Amino acid sequence: MIRIILPQHLRALAHVGAELKLDVEGRPTLCSVLDALEARYPMLRGTIRDQVTHARRPFVRFFACEEDLSHEPPNALLPDAVASGAEPFWVVGAIAGG
Repeated sequence: MIRIILPQHLRALAHVGAELKLDVEGRPTLCSVLDALEARYPMLRGTIRDQVTHARRPFVRFFACEEDLSHEPPNALLPDAVASGAEPFWVVGAIAGG
């Protein structure tokens, strides 16, 4: 069971609370978690990553266990604490401006 925390605007879009729980087959990777998230909540398709290339959207970041996973390859394994459900996987909307 993977715990996922989304930013408020994506929570509102998906009609969910502060934390989601998803089952992911096998050892979870960035790609498998995002695939499971988009399968369960199809309204999120295209909001976190591009629908065609599956590349992360520029103003979206991924964090787990106090590590920035945003630039990891899609097949990168998530930390053991996330895989076990002890720690959440965070999807964070970056803030830009001046």
